[in-house]
This record gives sequence, structure tokens and C-alpha cells, in this order.
Amino acid sequence: MIFDYETLKLLWWLIIGILLIGFAITDGMDMGVAMLLRLVGKTDSERRTVINTIGAHWDGNQVWFITAGGALFAAWPMVYAAAFSGFYFAMILVLFALFFRPLAFDYRSKIDTYRWRNNWDWALFAGSAIPALVFGVAFGNLFLGVPFNIDNLLRASYQGSFFGLLNPFGILAGLVSITMLMGHAGMWLQLRTDSDVATRSGKYGRYALLAFIALFAAAGVWVANMNGYQIVSMPDTQSYANPIGKVVTTAPGAWLNNYSAVPLTIVFPILAFAMAVLAWLFSKMGKPALGLASSSLMLVGVIMTAGASLFPFVMPSSTNPDVSLTMWDAVSSHMTLNVMFVAAIIFVPLILSYTTWCYVKMWRRVTVHEIENNTHGSY
Repeated sequence: MIFDYETLKLLWWLIIGILLIGFAITDGMDMGVAMLLRLVGKTDSERRTVINTIGAHWDGNQVWFITAGGALFAAWPMVYAAAFSGFYFAMILVLFALFFRPLAFDYRSKIDTYRWRNNWDWALFAGSAIPALVFGVAFGNLFLGVPFNIDNLLRASYQGSFFGLLNPFGILAGLVSITMLMGHAGMWLQLRTDSDVATRSGKYGRYALLAFIALFAAAGVWVANMNGYQIVSMPDTQSYANPIGKVVTTAPGAWLNNYSAVPLTIVFPILAFAMAVLAWLFSKMGKPALGLASSSLMLVGVIMTAGASLFPFVMPSSTNPDVSLTMWDAVSSHMTLNVMFVAAIIFVPLILSYTTWCYVKMWRRVTVHEIENNTHGSY
């Protein structure tokens, strides 16, 4: 064995967090670009310019999403089972929305008519906005607790509904997700395009960043005043996984307990706010490269803030808090985590390497002039 069981549980919490960050920075940026498409592109050539800034990368960026889903299945099978059954209709909605993206990319420019291309533009918008909203809503509902139970045979049963997820706080979290991705995408487009498209991208990106700051602050105040979950007693963290062997209570403001226990974690929300402000300033100063770096760190801060607040909970239960799934008791066996850790330390750096290589080799500004002179070789 490489590591003891407790260490592996913590390492896999970090690995899944890294995969979610990679997904947000790369594929989240693609979603943000599609959501900004109709705002920053006023003509067909301008919209094709916007699309081609991500045309070389969008499908590769989805590897982060696939890898995160696979890691969730391998490391936290109980979470995978409970989440994908409980959020079934939400996941189906995301899946069908994602179907529009490859179709829109490939078919949009096949026919040169306004109606055809306009419909595919809306399809690309829907295929990006819906997943961004649903992912945010799902994360918001984790703070409220998910209505599921686990019986003595470790069978999970979900008692909620799809529309139950669309509560006020869930919708607020969904809007946080949309605005942060649009702000991030605005920095990308300001850097990768020129002329009017770049100017509009910076403007709408800054609008999104301001909205994100306000919404993220509102979400933070809400979380500070809602009932949070806390563990009263549980088996030793080195013991085998048993999600029904602990005692959990709820208390107002309990989601902030980790910030008191480990004061250093306060750096995560500060990072999110500070980087959003810096991204806004760098965009306004005409330095989109620094703006993009700042917005990327903003996403890191947001995801780590959520992780630090929820820790060690992964999927709290509002029906029976004692069966809430945590990173200590919803995991695979010691051997499985060891084998998967070896795979992760090999393949995650490979994903990072080839993703970086692709961006470096294909890095350039995409101009309207280039697109108009290359009607068949570009999207």
C-alpha cells in the first residue's frame, strides 16, 4: 500500500477538487463563450470569430468533465449512486443540452442562411447555459441538504423531485455559476479577438464579474445564516466505509465552522473576491492576459470555498442527517483508492500536459478578416 486509508481519502477529495477546477477553467470557459456569443457578436462573421476562439479546444476541454465523472464513480461510489439517481432528471437535462454543442459547432456554418445559423446560435447558447445553471443549482442544493435516505442494506433512496431543486438558494447558486463563467469567458474573448468583438467582450465580461461579486456575496451571507451540518460522532477515519455509522446534527451557521477551526481557509473566499476585482481592473486597463489569469484564480477560489465549507461532507441528507455522505465514509476500498491514485498521478499530469500543449500550439488572435477569408476551413 502506498498511503494509509485516511490519507488516501483526503487525497481523493483533493484530486476530485482539482478535476472540478480544471473543468470550470476550460470547459466552463467554453460555456461562457457560448453564452456571450449573441452579445459580443453582432454579425455572422463576428459570431464565427467568437466560436473559432474555442473551436480548436472545446471537445478536448470536455475530457475534464468525463474524467471528473469517472473519478467520482471510482472514488465515491455511494455519492455517484445517490447523486445520479437523485438528480436523474437534472442530469438528463444536462446531457440533452450538451448534445446541442457538437451539433451546433459542426452544422452551424454548413448552410449560409440567417435562420439556419441563428437557430444554431441559440442551440449553442442553450447547450451551454443550461449545464452551467444546473451545475450551480446542484452545488447550491448540497448546502441545503439533499432529500435521500440510506437503509441498513446501504441502499440509497431519493425522496425529492426535480422542481424541488429549483429553490431560491439553488437558483442563486446557479446564477453565481453563470456569471462567473461569463466573466471568465469575457477575459478569454477580449484576449483572443480584436477590434469591436474584443471591446464588447471586455465590456460584457466586466458586467458579469460585477454581477458575480454581488451574487457570490449574497450567497455567502445566506450560507452564514442557514442551517449547516456538523458531525457529532463517527467511526475512526481509518476504518472501512460505513455511511450509516455516525451521528450528524444541524445548526445555524455550521457551514462556517471550518473557517474557525482552520483560519487559513478564509483565503479561499478572499481569493475569489480579490481575483474577480483584479480581473475587472485588468480588463478595464486593456490587459486581458492578466485578466484571464485572475478570472482563472477566481474560479479556483469559488470551488475551494465551496469545498472548504462543506468539508468533510460531500452530499448531506436533509431527510436523515445521520446518513449524510462524507469523504470519510462514502469511499471505495483501500485497495481501490490506491490503484486509482496510481492511475491519477500518471494520467492527470498527462491531461494537463496535452491541454497546455494544445493551447500553446494553437494560440493566436482570431480576427474577423481571417474568418471572412476562410469560409470553409473554420467553424
